[in-house]
Amino acid sequence: MQARTLELYNQIGLADAVVARGRTAIAANIWVAGRKVTRAAFGDMGQGISPYPYALIFPQDEHERLLIDRLAADGIEVERSTELLDFEQSSGSTRARVKRADGAVDTCDAAYLAGCDGAHSLVREQLSIGFAGGTYQHLFYVADVQAGGKVMNGELHVGLDRTDFLVVFPMSGEGRARLVGTVRDGAIDQSSLSWSDVSTRVMEWLPIDVTRVNWFSTYHVHHRVASQFRHGRVFLLGDAAHIHSPVGGQGMNTGIGDAVNLAWKLAAVLRRAADPAILDTYEAERGSFAQRLVATTDRAFTAVTSPSLLARTVRLRVVPLLIPPLFSFPATRRLMFRTISQTDVNYRGSALSAGSAGSIHSGDRLPWVRTDGPDGDNFAPLRSLDWQVHVYGDASSELQSECRRRRLPLRVFVWQPTMGLKGLHRDALYLVRPDGYVALTTRDGHTTALSSYLDARQLMSFELTTARGLDRETSP
Repeated sequence: MQARTLELYNQIGLADAVVARGRTAIAANIWVAGRKVTRAAFGDMGQGISPYPYALIFPQDEHERLLIDRLAADGIEVERSTELLDFEQSSGSTRARVKRADGAVDTCDAAYLAGCDGAHSLVREQLSIGFAGGTYQHLFYVADVQAGGKVMNGELHVGLDRTDFLVVFPMSGEGRARLVGTVRDGAIDQSSLSWSDVSTRVMEWLPIDVTRVNWFSTYHVHHRVASQFRHGRVFLLGDAAHIHSPVGGQGMNTGIGDAVNLAWKLAAVLRRAADPAILDTYEAERGSFAQRLVATTDRAFTAVTSPSLLARTVRLRVVPLLIPPLFSFPATRRLMFRTISQTDVNYRGSALSAGSAGSIHSGDRLPWVRTDGPDGDNFAPLRSLDWQVHVYGDASSELQSECRRRRLPLRVFVWQPTMGLKGLHRDALYLVRPDGYVALTTRDGHTTALSSYLDARQLMSFELTTARGLDRETSP
Protein backbone atom coordinates (compact mmCIF):
# COMPACT_ATOMS: atom_id res chain seq x y z
CA MET A 1 0.00 0.00 0.00
CA GLN A 2 1.37 3.35 -1.07
CA ALA A 3 1.41 6.59 0.89
CA ARG A 4 -1.32 8.27 -1.15
CA THR A 5 -3.70 5.39 -0.50
CA LEU A 6 -3.02 5.64 3.24
CA GLU A 7 -3.70 9.39 3.07
CA LEU A 8 -7.06 8.69 1.43
CA TYR A 9 -7.81 5.98 3.99
CA ASN A 10 -6.98 8.44 6.76
CA GLN A 11 -9.86 10.62 5.55
CA ILE A 12 -12.33 7.83 6.31
CA GLY A 13 -10.70 6.58 9.51
CA LEU A 14 -9.07 3.44 8.10
CA ALA A 15 -5.38 4.29 7.94
CA ASP A 16 -4.50 3.58 11.57
CA ALA A 17 -6.05 0.10 11.47
CA VAL A 18 -4.27 -0.74 8.21
CA VAL A 19 -0.89 0.47 9.47
CA ALA A 20 -1.33 -1.45 12.74
CA ARG A 21 -2.02 -4.72 10.88
CA GLY A 22 0.52 -4.25 8.10
CA ARG A 23 4.30 -4.22 8.02
CA THR A 24 6.31 -1.15 7.11
CA ALA A 25 8.88 -1.75 4.39
CA ILE A 26 11.67 0.40 5.76
CA ALA A 27 14.01 -0.08 2.82
CA ALA A 28 14.39 -1.61 -0.64
CA ASN A 29 17.48 -3.51 -1.76
CA ILE A 30 18.42 -4.19 -5.37
CA TRP A 31 20.55 -7.21 -6.21
CA VAL A 32 22.05 -7.99 -9.62
CA ALA A 33 23.56 -11.39 -10.43
CA GLY A 34 24.31 -12.18 -6.79
CA ARG A 35 25.63 -8.76 -5.76
CA LYS A 36 23.72 -6.11 -3.78
CA VAL A 37 24.12 -2.87 -5.72
CA THR A 38 22.10 -0.47 -3.56
CA ARG A 39 19.84 -0.01 -0.54
CA ALA A 40 17.28 2.80 -0.31
CA ALA A 41 15.65 3.70 3.01
CA PHE A 42 11.99 4.64 2.45
CA GLY A 43 11.74 6.88 5.50
CA ASP A 44 14.54 9.05 4.15
CA MET A 45 12.90 9.20 0.72
CA GLY A 46 9.46 10.32 1.86
CA GLN A 47 10.21 12.31 5.00
CA GLY A 48 8.17 15.51 5.05
CA ILE A 49 6.23 14.64 1.89
CA SER A 50 3.56 12.53 3.55
CA PRO A 51 2.52 11.47 7.06
CA TYR A 52 3.19 7.96 5.70
CA PRO A 53 6.75 8.19 4.32
CA TYR A 54 7.02 4.49 3.51
CA ALA A 55 5.45 1.59 1.65
CA LEU A 56 3.23 -0.69 3.72
CA ILE A 57 2.96 -4.44 3.14
CA PHE A 58 -0.60 -5.58 3.85
CA PRO A 59 -1.96 -8.86 2.37
CA GLN A 60 -4.99 -8.55 0.14
CA ASP A 61 -7.06 -11.14 2.02
CA GLU A 62 -6.54 -9.32 5.33
CA HIS A 63 -7.21 -6.02 3.58
CA GLU A 64 -10.54 -7.30 2.26
CA ARG A 65 -11.57 -8.59 5.68
CA LEU A 66 -10.83 -5.19 7.22
CA LEU A 67 -12.97 -3.40 4.62
CA ILE A 68 -15.81 -5.92 4.92
CA ASP A 69 -15.81 -5.61 8.72
CA ARG A 70 -15.86 -1.81 8.50
CA LEU A 71 -18.79 -1.90 6.07
CA ALA A 72 -20.63 -4.35 8.33
CA ALA A 73 -20.19 -1.94 11.24
CA ASP A 74 -22.03 0.63 9.11
CA GLY A 75 -24.85 -1.82 8.34
CA ILE A 76 -23.65 -2.71 4.82
CA GLU A 77 -23.37 -6.36 3.81
CA VAL A 78 -21.00 -7.49 1.06
CA GLU A 79 -22.85 -10.22 -0.85
CA ARG A 80 -20.44 -12.97 -1.88
CA SER A 81 -21.25 -15.71 -4.44
CA THR A 82 -23.46 -13.28 -6.34
CA GLU A 83 -23.03 -13.21 -10.12
CA LEU A 84 -23.92 -10.39 -12.49
CA LEU A 85 -25.87 -11.85 -15.44
CA ASP A 86 -26.59 -8.69 -17.44
CA PHE A 87 -27.79 -5.13 -17.05
CA GLU A 88 -29.49 -2.29 -18.88
CA GLN A 89 -29.59 1.43 -18.42
CA SER A 90 -32.12 4.14 -19.15
CA SER A 91 -31.90 7.92 -19.00
CA GLY A 92 -32.51 7.92 -15.25
CA SER A 93 -31.42 4.57 -13.80
CA THR A 94 -29.74 1.19 -14.26
CA ARG A 95 -31.18 -2.29 -13.77
CA ALA A 96 -29.04 -5.37 -13.22
CA ARG A 97 -29.92 -9.07 -13.00
CA VAL A 98 -27.88 -11.01 -10.46
CA LYS A 99 -27.83 -14.69 -9.54
CA ARG A 100 -27.53 -15.64 -5.88
CA ALA A 101 -25.58 -18.58 -4.46
CA ASP A 102 -28.81 -20.63 -4.27
CA GLY A 103 -29.52 -20.03 -7.98
CA ALA A 104 -32.24 -17.44 -7.45
CA VAL A 105 -32.19 -14.49 -9.85
CA ASP A 106 -32.85 -11.00 -8.47
CA THR A 107 -33.25 -7.62 -10.13
CA CYS A 108 -31.36 -4.65 -8.72
CA ASP A 109 -32.35 -1.08 -9.60
CA ALA A 110 -29.88 1.75 -8.98
CA ALA A 111 -29.06 5.23 -10.17
CA TYR A 112 -25.60 4.18 -11.38
CA LEU A 113 -23.59 1.00 -11.89
CA ALA A 114 -19.86 0.68 -11.13
CA GLY A 115 -18.09 -2.16 -12.92
CA CYS A 116 -15.30 -3.25 -10.56
CA ASP A 117 -15.38 -6.79 -11.94
CA GLY A 118 -11.77 -7.33 -12.94
CA ALA A 119 -9.79 -7.96 -16.08
CA HIS A 120 -12.52 -10.17 -17.59
CA SER A 121 -15.21 -7.58 -16.79
CA LEU A 122 -18.69 -8.56 -17.95
CA VAL A 123 -19.70 -4.91 -17.58
CA ARG A 124 -16.98 -3.81 -20.02
CA GLU A 125 -17.78 -6.64 -22.43
CA GLN A 126 -21.53 -5.96 -22.48
CA LEU A 127 -20.83 -2.32 -23.30
CA SER A 128 -18.43 -3.43 -26.09
CA ILE A 129 -15.71 -1.17 -24.71
CA GLY A 130 -12.30 -1.89 -26.17
CA PHE A 131 -9.47 -3.15 -23.95
CA ALA A 132 -6.39 -2.62 -26.09
CA GLY A 133 -2.99 -3.95 -25.06
CA GLY A 134 -1.36 -7.34 -24.74
CA THR A 135 -0.09 -10.16 -22.56
CA TYR A 136 3.52 -10.77 -21.54
CA GLN A 137 5.00 -14.08 -22.60
CA HIS A 138 6.39 -15.12 -19.23
CA LEU A 139 4.43 -17.03 -16.62
CA PHE A 140 4.81 -15.65 -13.11
CA TYR A 141 4.02 -16.90 -9.64
CA VAL A 142 3.15 -15.46 -6.25
CA ALA A 143 3.70 -17.47 -3.08
CA ASP A 144 3.19 -16.96 0.63
CA VAL A 145 6.08 -18.69 2.40
CA GLN A 146 7.95 -19.25 5.63
CA ALA A 147 11.65 -18.75 5.03
CA GLY A 148 15.05 -17.94 6.46
CA GLY A 149 18.22 -16.32 5.17
CA LYS A 150 19.86 -12.91 5.23
CA VAL A 151 17.17 -11.29 3.07
CA MET A 152 14.50 -12.11 5.67
CA ASN A 153 15.32 -8.92 7.53
CA GLY A 154 12.08 -6.98 7.22
CA GLU A 155 13.19 -5.16 4.08
CA LEU A 156 12.09 -5.46 0.46
CA HIS A 157 14.53 -7.20 -1.89
CA VAL A 158 14.57 -7.23 -5.70
CA GLY A 159 16.86 -9.73 -7.43
CA LEU A 160 17.67 -9.42 -11.16
CA ASP A 161 19.45 -11.94 -13.38
CA ARG A 162 19.89 -12.82 -17.06
CA THR A 163 16.49 -14.47 -17.50
CA ASP A 164 14.97 -14.37 -14.06
CA PHE A 165 13.88 -12.05 -11.28
CA LEU A 166 12.57 -12.38 -7.75
CA VAL A 167 10.90 -9.89 -5.40
CA VAL A 168 10.77 -10.61 -1.66
CA PHE A 169 8.08 -8.72 0.28
CA PRO A 170 8.35 -8.88 4.09
CA MET A 171 5.10 -9.81 5.84
CA SER A 172 3.86 -9.56 9.40
CA GLY A 173 4.96 -12.55 11.43
CA GLU A 174 8.37 -14.07 12.02
CA GLY A 175 10.00 -15.47 8.87
CA ARG A 176 7.00 -14.83 6.63
CA ALA A 177 7.34 -13.37 3.13
CA ARG A 178 5.46 -12.96 -0.13
CA LEU A 179 7.53 -13.98 -3.18
CA VAL A 180 6.91 -12.91 -6.76
CA GLY A 181 9.02 -14.48 -9.50
CA THR A 182 9.09 -16.49 -12.71
CA VAL A 183 8.13 -20.08 -13.43
CA ARG A 184 11.05 -22.07 -14.87
CA ASP A 185 11.31 -22.54 -18.62
CA GLY A 186 9.69 -25.73 -19.86
CA ALA A 187 6.83 -25.73 -17.35
CA ILE A 188 3.91 -25.64 -19.80
CA ASP A 189 0.80 -27.15 -18.19
CA GLN A 190 -0.30 -24.29 -15.97
CA SER A 191 -3.09 -26.33 -14.35
CA SER A 192 -0.63 -28.74 -12.73
CA LEU A 193 2.15 -26.34 -11.73
CA SER A 194 3.50 -26.41 -8.18
CA TRP A 195 6.26 -24.86 -6.12
CA SER A 196 8.75 -27.31 -7.68
CA ASP A 197 8.24 -25.56 -11.04
CA VAL A 198 9.50 -22.15 -9.97
CA SER A 199 12.84 -20.82 -11.12
CA THR A 200 15.36 -21.04 -8.27
CA ARG A 201 18.37 -19.29 -9.81
CA VAL A 202 17.89 -15.96 -8.00
CA MET A 203 16.65 -17.69 -4.86
CA GLU A 204 19.94 -19.54 -4.56
CA TRP A 205 22.22 -16.53 -4.68
CA LEU A 206 20.16 -14.08 -2.61
CA PRO A 207 20.00 -16.51 -0.64
CA ILE A 208 16.57 -17.34 0.77
CA ASP A 209 15.72 -20.69 2.30
CA VAL A 210 12.02 -21.52 1.89
CA THR A 211 10.94 -23.95 4.61
CA ARG A 212 7.18 -23.96 3.99
CA VAL A 213 4.85 -22.80 1.21
CA ASN A 214 1.53 -21.62 2.68
CA TRP A 215 -0.02 -21.07 -0.74
CA PHE A 216 1.12 -20.75 -4.34
CA SER A 217 -0.46 -19.35 -7.51
CA THR A 218 0.60 -18.62 -11.09
CA TYR A 219 -0.59 -15.88 -13.42
CA HIS A 220 0.06 -14.08 -16.68
CA VAL A 221 0.70 -10.34 -16.68
CA HIS A 222 -1.25 -8.07 -19.03
CA HIS A 223 -0.98 -4.44 -20.06
CA ARG A 224 -4.31 -3.02 -21.18
CA VAL A 225 -6.43 0.13 -20.82
CA ALA A 226 -10.15 0.44 -21.58
CA SER A 227 -10.98 2.80 -24.44
CA GLN A 228 -13.46 4.58 -22.16
CA PHE A 229 -14.16 4.56 -18.45
CA ARG A 230 -17.80 5.67 -18.67
CA HIS A 231 -20.82 4.78 -20.76
CA GLY A 232 -23.94 6.68 -19.69
CA ARG A 233 -24.70 5.69 -16.12
CA VAL A 234 -22.10 2.91 -16.04
CA PHE A 235 -18.47 3.31 -14.96
CA LEU A 236 -15.39 1.07 -15.08
CA LEU A 237 -12.90 0.98 -12.20
CA GLY A 238 -9.78 -0.96 -11.23
CA ASP A 239 -8.73 -3.95 -13.33
CA ALA A 240 -11.93 -3.65 -15.37
CA ALA A 241 -10.55 -0.34 -16.67
CA HIS A 242 -6.79 -0.92 -16.65
CA ILE A 243 -4.40 -3.76 -15.93
CA HIS A 244 -0.62 -3.72 -15.91
CA SER A 245 2.50 -5.30 -14.51
CA PRO A 246 3.13 -5.44 -10.73
CA VAL A 247 6.25 -3.24 -11.04
CA GLY A 248 6.11 -0.52 -8.38
CA GLY A 249 3.10 -1.95 -6.53
CA GLN A 250 0.65 0.36 -8.30
CA GLY A 251 -2.31 -1.85 -9.28
CA MET A 252 -4.44 -2.04 -6.14
CA ASN A 253 -3.57 1.53 -5.19
CA THR A 254 -4.71 2.76 -8.60
CA GLY A 255 -8.01 0.90 -8.29
CA ILE A 256 -8.61 2.45 -4.87
CA GLY A 257 -7.77 5.84 -6.38
CA ASP A 258 -10.42 5.24 -9.05
CA ALA A 259 -13.00 4.40 -6.39
CA VAL A 260 -12.23 7.48 -4.30
CA ASN A 261 -12.32 9.76 -7.34
CA LEU A 262 -15.73 8.49 -8.44
CA ALA A 263 -17.29 8.05 -4.99
CA TRP A 264 -17.28 11.67 -3.85
CA LYS A 265 -18.58 12.83 -7.23
CA LEU A 266 -21.43 10.32 -7.16
CA ALA A 267 -22.21 11.38 -3.58
CA ALA A 268 -22.40 15.04 -4.63
CA VAL A 269 -24.69 14.29 -7.58
CA LEU A 270 -27.00 11.98 -5.61
CA ARG A 271 -27.29 14.62 -2.88
CA ARG A 272 -27.97 17.25 -5.56
CA ALA A 273 -24.92 19.16 -4.38
CA ALA A 274 -23.34 19.24 -7.86
CA ASP A 275 -24.40 19.19 -11.48
CA PRO A 276 -24.27 15.64 -12.99
CA ALA A 277 -21.68 16.97 -15.46
CA ILE A 278 -19.10 16.58 -12.68
CA LEU A 279 -19.19 12.83 -13.39
CA ASP A 280 -17.58 13.49 -16.77
CA THR A 281 -14.37 14.40 -14.96
CA TYR A 282 -13.94 10.83 -13.65
CA GLU A 283 -12.85 9.46 -17.02
CA ALA A 284 -10.84 12.58 -17.86
CA GLU A 285 -8.87 12.38 -14.60
CA ARG A 286 -8.43 8.65 -14.08
CA GLY A 287 -8.21 7.61 -17.72
CA SER A 288 -5.26 9.85 -18.51
CA PHE A 289 -3.44 8.68 -15.39
CA ALA A 290 -4.06 5.02 -16.27
CA GLN A 291 -2.61 5.53 -19.76
CA ARG A 292 0.58 7.03 -18.32
CA LEU A 293 0.86 4.37 -15.62
CA VAL A 294 0.46 1.42 -17.99
CA ALA A 295 3.03 2.88 -20.41
CA THR A 296 5.52 3.45 -17.57
CA THR A 297 5.12 0.04 -15.93
CA ASP A 298 5.28 -1.63 -19.35
CA ARG A 299 8.70 -0.12 -20.04
CA ALA A 300 9.97 -1.00 -16.56
CA PHE A 301 8.61 -4.54 -16.67
CA THR A 302 10.10 -5.16 -20.11
CA ALA A 303 13.48 -4.02 -18.83
CA VAL A 304 13.22 -6.41 -15.87
CA THR A 305 11.95 -9.51 -17.69
CA SER A 306 12.84 -9.30 -21.39
CA PRO A 307 15.36 -11.90 -22.64
CA SER A 308 16.63 -9.54 -25.34
CA LEU A 309 20.31 -8.63 -25.43
CA LEU A 310 19.56 -4.96 -24.77
CA ALA A 311 17.39 -5.69 -21.73
CA ARG A 312 19.92 -8.15 -20.30
CA THR A 313 22.67 -5.57 -20.76
CA VAL A 314 20.61 -2.97 -18.92
CA ARG A 315 19.90 -5.36 -16.04
CA LEU A 316 23.39 -6.79 -15.64
CA ARG A 317 25.62 -3.90 -16.73
CA VAL A 318 23.79 -0.56 -16.57
CA VAL A 319 21.77 -1.04 -13.37
CA PRO A 320 24.83 -1.83 -11.16
CA LEU A 321 26.64 1.24 -12.51
CA LEU A 322 23.76 3.70 -12.64
CA ILE A 323 21.52 2.95 -9.66
CA PRO A 324 23.99 3.49 -6.76
CA PRO A 325 25.01 7.05 -7.76
CA LEU A 326 21.40 7.95 -8.58
CA PHE A 327 20.23 6.80 -5.17
CA SER A 328 22.98 8.83 -3.52
CA PHE A 329 21.19 12.07 -4.46
CA PRO A 330 18.37 13.07 -2.06
CA ALA A 331 16.47 14.73 -4.93
CA THR A 332 16.44 11.47 -6.87
CA ARG A 333 15.22 9.47 -3.89
CA ARG A 334 12.44 11.97 -3.20
CA LEU A 335 11.37 11.99 -6.84
CA MET A 336 11.23 8.21 -6.76
CA PHE A 337 9.12 8.29 -3.60
CA ARG A 338 6.71 10.85 -5.08
CA THR A 339 6.29 8.73 -8.19
CA ILE A 340 5.87 5.32 -6.56
CA SER A 341 3.79 6.61 -3.63
CA GLN A 342 1.36 8.31 -6.08
CA THR A 343 1.62 11.55 -4.10
CA ASP A 344 2.70 13.17 -7.37
CA VAL A 345 -0.50 12.21 -9.24
CA ASN A 346 -2.28 15.36 -10.40
CA TYR A 347 -5.36 16.42 -12.35
CA ARG A 348 -4.06 19.67 -13.78
CA GLY A 349 -5.86 19.18 -17.09
CA SER A 350 -9.24 18.52 -15.48
CA ALA A 351 -12.29 20.72 -15.98
CA LEU A 352 -12.36 20.96 -12.16
CA SER A 353 -8.93 22.62 -12.03
CA ALA A 354 -8.35 26.37 -12.29
CA GLY A 355 -5.47 28.70 -11.34
CA SER A 356 -2.17 28.47 -9.49
CA ALA A 357 -0.50 30.05 -6.48
CA GLY A 358 3.10 29.58 -5.48
CA SER A 359 4.31 26.37 -7.08
CA ILE A 360 0.96 24.70 -6.42
CA HIS A 361 -1.28 24.32 -9.46
CA SER A 362 -4.94 23.48 -9.40
CA GLY A 363 -5.27 19.73 -9.80
CA ASP A 364 -2.28 19.05 -7.53
CA ARG A 365 -2.56 17.05 -4.33
CA LEU A 366 -2.69 19.46 -1.39
CA PRO A 367 0.84 19.51 0.12
CA TRP A 368 1.06 18.02 3.58
CA VAL A 369 2.35 20.40 6.25
CA ARG A 370 2.58 20.23 10.00
CA THR A 371 0.78 23.01 11.87
CA ASP A 372 0.86 24.52 15.33
CA GLY A 373 -2.85 24.04 15.95
CA PRO A 374 -4.59 21.21 17.83
CA ASP A 375 -5.00 19.08 14.68
CA GLY A 376 -1.25 18.87 14.11
CA ASP A 377 -1.38 19.07 10.32
CA ASN A 378 -3.44 20.43 7.45
CA PHE A 379 -4.75 17.00 6.42
CA ALA A 380 -6.90 16.61 9.55
CA PRO A 381 -9.75 18.81 8.19
CA LEU A 382 -9.94 16.59 5.09
CA ARG A 383 -11.64 13.93 7.23
CA SER A 384 -14.88 15.90 6.84
CA LEU A 385 -14.95 14.83 3.15
CA ASP A 386 -16.23 18.32 2.32
CA TRP A 387 -15.21 20.93 -0.16
CA GLN A 388 -13.27 23.45 1.91
CA VAL A 389 -11.16 26.57 1.57
CA HIS A 390 -7.62 26.69 3.00
CA VAL A 391 -5.70 29.88 3.66
CA TYR A 392 -2.13 29.77 4.97
CA GLY A 393 -1.69 33.16 6.60
CA ASP A 394 -4.63 35.54 6.87
CA ALA A 395 -8.09 35.33 5.30
CA SER A 396 -9.81 38.56 4.27
CA SER A 397 -13.11 39.53 5.87
CA GLU A 398 -14.73 39.26 2.42
CA LEU A 399 -13.60 35.66 2.08
CA GLN A 400 -14.82 34.80 5.58
CA SER A 401 -18.20 36.33 4.77
CA GLU A 402 -18.50 34.51 1.44
CA CYS A 403 -17.66 31.15 3.01
CA ARG A 404 -20.24 31.68 5.73
CA ARG A 405 -22.86 32.65 3.15
CA ARG A 406 -22.23 29.51 1.17
CA ARG A 407 -21.73 27.36 4.28
CA LEU A 408 -18.34 26.47 2.83
CA PRO A 409 -15.83 25.41 5.53
CA LEU A 410 -12.85 27.77 5.80
CA ARG A 411 -9.66 26.68 7.47
CA VAL A 412 -7.06 29.36 8.24
CA PHE A 413 -3.58 28.18 9.27
CA VAL A 414 -0.98 30.32 11.01
CA TRP A 415 1.77 30.97 8.46
CA GLN A 416 5.08 29.19 8.93
CA PRO A 417 8.17 29.38 6.70
CA THR A 418 7.98 25.63 6.09
CA MET A 419 4.70 26.18 4.23
CA GLY A 420 6.53 28.25 1.65
CA LEU A 421 9.05 25.46 1.23
CA LYS A 422 6.15 23.15 0.36
CA GLY A 423 5.10 25.50 -2.44
CA LEU A 424 2.23 27.23 -0.65
CA HIS A 425 1.75 31.00 -1.10
CA ARG A 426 1.06 33.19 1.91
CA ASP A 427 -2.57 34.44 2.14
CA ALA A 428 -3.52 32.64 -1.09
CA LEU A 429 -6.89 30.93 -1.44
CA TYR A 430 -6.91 27.16 -1.98
CA LEU A 431 -10.25 25.52 -2.69
CA VAL A 432 -9.77 21.85 -1.79
CA ARG A 433 -11.89 19.00 -3.16
CA PRO A 434 -13.28 16.24 -0.91
CA ASP A 435 -10.45 13.95 -2.06
CA GLY A 436 -7.70 16.34 -0.98
CA TYR A 437 -6.80 17.76 -4.42
CA VAL A 438 -6.67 21.50 -5.05
CA ALA A 439 -9.50 22.62 -7.33
CA LEU A 440 -8.92 26.39 -7.41
CA THR A 441 -5.99 28.57 -6.37
CA THR A 442 -5.72 32.35 -6.32
CA ARG A 443 -2.73 34.29 -5.01
CA ASP A 444 -4.73 37.31 -3.81
CA GLY A 445 -7.37 35.37 -1.87
CA HIS A 446 -10.23 37.39 -3.39
CA THR A 447 -13.71 35.93 -3.45
CA THR A 448 -14.56 36.77 -7.08
CA ALA A 449 -12.70 33.80 -8.53
CA LEU A 450 -14.15 31.51 -5.85
CA SER A 451 -17.73 32.58 -6.53
CA SER A 452 -17.28 32.29 -10.29
CA TYR A 453 -15.76 28.82 -9.94
CA LEU A 454 -18.56 27.46 -7.73
CA ASP A 455 -21.36 28.99 -9.79
CA ALA A 456 -19.94 27.86 -13.15
CA ARG A 457 -19.77 24.26 -11.92
CA GLN A 458 -23.09 24.47 -10.08
CA LEU A 459 -21.63 23.41 -6.77
CA MET A 460 -24.69 24.33 -4.77
CA SER A 461 -24.39 22.86 -1.30
CA PHE A 462 -21.60 21.98 1.08
CA GLU A 463 -23.45 19.90 3.65
CA LEU A 464 -22.06 16.41 2.96
CA THR A 465 -21.20 16.57 6.64
CA THR A 466 -21.61 19.28 9.23
CA ALA A 467 -19.86 22.42 7.99
CA ARG A 468 -17.38 23.77 10.53
CA GLY A 469 -17.39 27.30 9.18
CA LEU A 470 -14.42 29.49 10.10
CA ASP A 471 -11.97 27.54 12.21
CA ARG A 472 -8.66 29.29 12.82
CA GLU A 473 -5.65 27.48 14.19
CA THR A 474 -3.64 29.39 16.71
CA SER A 475 -0.13 29.02 18.03
CA PRO A 476 0.36 27.30 21.40
